[in-house]
Amino acid sequence: MSPKKSGNDVILGAVEQLVLYGCAMNVLIVESNEALAVLWTSHLERNGLHVIHALTEEQAVMQIETRMFNVIILDLMLAHGSAIAVADYARFRHPGTNVIFVTDTAFFSDGSIFGLMPNARAYIDSGTPPEDIAAMVEHFGRAA
Repeated sequence: MSPKKSGNDVILGAVEQLVLYGCAMNVLIVESNEALAVLWTSHLERNGLHVIHALTEEQAVMQIETRMFNVIILDLMLAHGSAIAVADYARFRHPGTNVIFVTDTAFFSDGSIFGLMPNARAYIDSGTPPEDIAAMVEHFGRAA
């Protein structure tokens, strides 16, 4: 049986992550289109950010369980799994993590995503220029 964790263990985990990744912002991209994720990753890494890519809900949840992210870029229409479940789990594990939802559909275009997901900070088209996405990540990552 493992010992019960205290609040200090949570703080230590965050400090260990800062030592491991330096002061760079941690970004999780949850995107089924690997080419698009690679494009976004290259722009974000050029700005000095630490980026991890997950293709599915399951991969994203595994990353959220082991790391703290400042920002999650999340494809609203994942090929495998639920983007809403990922955002909800991120909110549960790390309440300060901000989510930028991306999509190539009109689903939630009425803005209702902001009422459903308290950690939603932006809702953008997946065709948004990568430099604009990088600017949003920098902005919302500082607020996290």
